[in-house]
Amino acid sequence: MPAVDKLLLEEALQDSPQNEMCLATQQLSKQLLAYEKQNFALGKGDEEVISTLHYFSKVVDELNVLHTELAKQLADTMVLPIVQFREKDLTEVSTLKDLFGLASTEHDLSMAKYSRLPKKKENEKVKTEVVKEVAAARRKQHLSSLQYYCALNALQYRKRMAMMEPMVGFAHGQINFFKKGAAMFSQSMDNFLSSVSDMVQSIQVELEAEAEKMRVSQQELLSVDESVYSPDFDVAAPPINRNLIQKAGYLNLRSKTGLVTTSWERLYFFTQGGNLMCQPRGAVAGGLIQDLDNCSVMAVDCEDRRYCFQITTPNGKSGIILQAESRKENEEWICAINNISRQIYLTDNPEAVAIKLNETALQAVTPITSFRKKQESSCPSQNLENSEVKNDNTVPKAAVSVPEAEELIAPGTPIQFDIVLPATEFLDQNRGSRRMNPFGETEDDAFPEAEDSLLQQMFIVRFLGSMAVKTDDTTEVIYEAMRQVLAARAIHNIFRMTESHLMVTSQMLRLIDPQTQVSRANFELTSVTQFAAHQENKRLVGFVVRLPESTGGESLSTYVFESNSEGEKICYAINLGKEINAVQKAHELISES
Repeated sequence: MPAVDKLLLEEALQDSPQNEMCLATQQLSKQLLAYEKQNFALGKGDEEVISTLHYFSKVVDELNVLHTELAKQLADTMVLPIVQFREKDLTEVSTLKDLFGLASTEHDLSMAKYSRLPKKKENEKVKTEVVKEVAAARRKQHLSSLQYYCALNALQYRKRMAMMEPMVGFAHGQINFFKKGAAMFSQSMDNFLSSVSDMVQSIQVELEAEAEKMRVSQQELLSVDESVYSPDFDVAAPPINRNLIQKAGYLNLRSKTGLVTTSWERLYFFTQGGNLMCQPRGAVAGGLIQDLDNCSVMAVDCEDRRYCFQITTPNGKSGIILQAESRKENEEWICAINNISRQIYLTDNPEAVAIKLNETALQAVTPITSFRKKQESSCPSQNLENSEVKNDNTVPKAAVSVPEAEELIAPGTPIQFDIVLPATEFLDQNRGSRRMNPFGETEDDAFPEAEDSLLQQMFIVRFLGSMAVKTDDTTEVIYEAMRQVLAARAIHNIFRMTESHLMVTSQMLRLIDPQTQVSRANFELTSVTQFAAHQENKRLVGFVVRLPESTGGESLSTYVFESNSEGEKICYAINLGKEINAVQKAHELISES
């Protein structure tokens, strides 16, 4: 028996749109809650949006409850009557029609059999059986026809109810849905939607204001001179920030491609803590290039490129060579790396410490006397007493009264920034006499053999400068020389420093070239009359050397160095060497006597 086709109304409700709406609202609620887990590159203001979306998720869940109830009500009052009409009434009529057809066929067969009864020699027994068969077939056909026609007459009324009853259920379901929705979302929901609309409008106003600001900025950029975009447009006097403790930007990194050939690659560099990091183009994160703690940095001449600087490791090994795009960038990178190498970033207020150190160097632009008085007023006597106690075992105790700067160093004394030419050469040239080599070397002097010394300590130092002084009675002359040397370097933008190995023995101080192992300078330990480390910058150390002159007099010169280790260690080694030297001489005198 063939199946009854679906009604048009049933086909319209076949996909269950209300059930689809329930599934859609459930998925929407989950997506609203998952918004805060999205990783957006621009996350400003998301807190308010996330809280609002959480509330909307709650609203969507409540709406989902309404949709679920509506879907259930429509299924009971609309879909179910239609299904029953199709599967009961229409199927029953179709079945009765088939039964009536079978009964009619069976009646036709019995009548055909009855019609073929012979005229002669009639057999009453056969005739009687055929007549009974025809009567039973007619009764069955009559009964099936009555049932079939009764079902057809009833279907005329049921089909009218089958169309009206589902629509009544649909209307009642929708009305109940809207009534419950209106009761659920009353005045509070209206206030919430109003506040959200106000927030959206305010964001739109902020967007328009920001867009207008960007349009103004674009107009200003279009109106400026093209020279502003030049890498080194302010080469004459660029504004340089010397207090940086972090720096980022593009630099050219030199790499060796062969025995004598090199290549340059432009990469993005940035500092992070005490490390120099590099991030190639397209990379998601940076990698470590150089540890900057206790390293040294200096400007270098590199092939035909300008604005190059080199970073040297604490053990004296030459590190990487980088090129900046302008003089300003070059000097700011050098200043930033130099500040980081001092481990200023580990202090509580690194910016303030960097500013203080650089201001100390730049004080040379003021008169020396006024600066000395300012320093005296800012340094309490207790600090002086502490420094005397601290240096009691390493340097001769200074006088309690601090002398004026003019009493220590003559105003206008030249400063030598290269270890090759000592500071006293300027005085000798002015006197017109032949200068005695203060380093105790001749031009053809070779590197001396290792001494038979009980003390041999090696320190990595960088020569900052030297200058002639007027006295060696106090360590204040070393502090004043340090101040003037650092100030002169800052004023004249001198960043190049000669790195050496300082060997301290019981006989002398020897400066050795780390590359060639050639002795650059030798100082007899007996000629070193004062030595001290800086009171604030522990890596600064200096000493005063008293040397004889060809005229019969003596000259005093102060040499200032920056060490990778604490200057107090160098002072301790020098003091230990002098004590060993004194004991050896006393032992020799006793032996001779």
